[in-house]
Amino acid sequence: MIDSKIMETTKSILKEFGNTYFSDKGTLKRNKVIEDLDAYTPMLMKALLANQLIHDTYTESVVIDDKSVEIFKLNQFIEMFTYKEYWQDSYTKFENKIGLTAGGKFIDETADIVLDFPFKDTVLKAGMTKEDQKDTDEPFLHETIAKAEIDQLLEPKIFVNATKYDQENLDGVSTDKFDDENLIIKGNNLIALHSLKQQYAGKVKLIYLDVPYNTGNDSFGYNDKFNHSAWLTFLKNRLEISYELLSDSGSIFVQLDDHEVKYLGVLLDEIFGRDNFVELITIVNNPRGRDYGGIANMHEFLFVYKKSPNTVLNPIVDSQKKFPYKDKFGPYEIRELRNRNTAFNSDNRPNLFYPIFADPNSADENNFYEVSEIESEQFSIEILPKKSSGIQTVWRWGKAKLSDDKGKNVVARPMKDGGWSIQEKYRKNTVMARSVWWDKEVNSERGTIHLKELLGGKFFAFPKPEGTLKRIIEIATNKDDLVLDFFMGSSTTQAVAMKMNRRFIGIEQMDYIKTVSVERLKKVIAGEQGGISKDVNWQGGGSFVYAELMEKNQGYLKDVQHAETTKQLENVVNRMIAGGADFDFRVDVEKVMQDPEYQAMSLADKKQLMVKVIDKNQLYYAYSDMEDRDVQELMSESDIAFNKSFYGERDL
Repeated sequence: MIDSKIMETTKSILKEFGNTYFSDKGTLKRNKVIEDLDAYTPMLMKALLANQLIHDTYTESVVIDDKSVEIFKLNQFIEMFTYKEYWQDSYTKFENKIGLTAGGKFIDETADIVLDFPFKDTVLKAGMTKEDQKDTDEPFLHETIAKAEIDQLLEPKIFVNATKYDQENLDGVSTDKFDDENLIIKGNNLIALHSLKQQYAGKVKLIYLDVPYNTGNDSFGYNDKFNHSAWLTFLKNRLEISYELLSDSGSIFVQLDDHEVKYLGVLLDEIFGRDNFVELITIVNNPRGRDYGGIANMHEFLFVYKKSPNTVLNPIVDSQKKFPYKDKFGPYEIRELRNRNTAFNSDNRPNLFYPIFADPNSADENNFYEVSEIESEQFSIEILPKKSSGIQTVWRWGKAKLSDDKGKNVVARPMKDGGWSIQEKYRKNTVMARSVWWDKEVNSERGTIHLKELLGGKFFAFPKPEGTLKRIIEIATNKDDLVLDFFMGSSTTQAVAMKMNRRFIGIEQMDYIKTVSVERLKKVIAGEQGGISKDVNWQGGGSFVYAELMEKNQGYLKDVQHAETTKQLENVVNRMIAGGADFDFRVDVEKVMQDPEYQAMSLADKKQLMVKVIDKNQLYYAYSDMEDRDVQELMSESDIAFNKSFYGERDL
């Protein structure tokens, strides 16, 4: 224990140096003191050693070659500044130094610990024959020392307040079981993702993420203000578990603006593999543009990566497409078969320059004539690929592709100038997705207008329009596939997935999950007709289960952050102490609160300190905590049953 008299004596000496070692508020600059002590700054050392109390306490005389030498025990003196009885600014100490600690002290700053190995003198048995190993189970002598404590941050967590919503229960009904249903989770998305790992690893077909853009302003409900390196780490943690959750035939779509797009691409390359990059789509979501410094910005970006070579993306289906013609094979439109590229002619593509013969007696009501690649008495009109100017060109198809079913794929049509046009009967209502999306369905204003009409207010600055998600889900999934979005926001992804008969999981930490996200999905179940509803003939239906991660320190953390006065903060901290909250093992919070230096801090500094002192490994109760009767008493019987159902009755 540090002698308080020595500390007060030292402070009085340091005050003689003016503002060198004290801030304007009178707070001791501990790091500056330690820095100058390490450097043996002459004026500081002279002032300290001139004091009799410090001299007698921290010097020792040793005899070297019959001469007495006085040694200043610098490390022990520095310990007084590094390890106070309570924790005041040790967050600075621990953030600025990395190393092994024991009892809250770095092992290179204490003489109480030495580096040692258990059974360090044992050797491998290293038998050279089977006979040497016949009577033993162990190939060598060795023991592993286990950790005293297990980091529970990413352990599966307890769910509470499970509620099912469907057409019969639009206001929700408590549920005690889970049967692979649509799922909405309230809680930290990284922790929730790891709670899903056992159940859903390798089962998710599509992950869509509208990530925080790191713009530097908090225009979104979730935190959209990270520094660059913290933002990359934040996403790296979440993308790594995303990779594990994706199926081998799955894909991930990540949307953002230009602030971090260059760096996110490198990160996605690292996690999903450079060879699995599909495309960087440009979405023109604001045709008028926003002036961010001389050039009006009109677009955002959408990264597309597949999990593996097994991933196959779908063409876009236009369910509203109208075909002007119909024959016995079905509806169709016509497209000219001739290749208009002037680089292609009979000289450089002779295999695509050949005559097609039309049957002069086969005209139908549309004035289309049957054709054949073989001349006969019936098929007598020779047609060569020519432009209207008479210049020879080539066909887009080789002879082998012409159908034997006359009139199924290709027809001829006479032109006014006496020539003939060869037409392909095009029957598809699908098209491969393009790398630029600029149509009205992806306009950002559509998302804002729809959400406002649906819920009666503007909750998000730029909610994604349902048309964007419809296109993504159509490209990446099929009916009943599983879609995951863990930056759920206003639940656009989940709403569209429900309307398109896909299964979904959504995760959101913010409190608006109940007032915005869930309320929107309830309206989808009821059959709301906004967004893509009319395009997909949505008539309502579907269901989902809502559940919350069971808060432990997370609740205290929010209370600390929301405290508006010193008194409110003090009440929160006292509740934490009384409630047995988990604190950093290096901290005695009660002593912190009694310290004059802490009491002199601003409210913002006090809140920052308390946020740091809360043990982040214990934000939520782990599923393994359910073996504790005290934890079970905090849960309902329905909560306990739901968790056992979700985790498959796994032993606690």
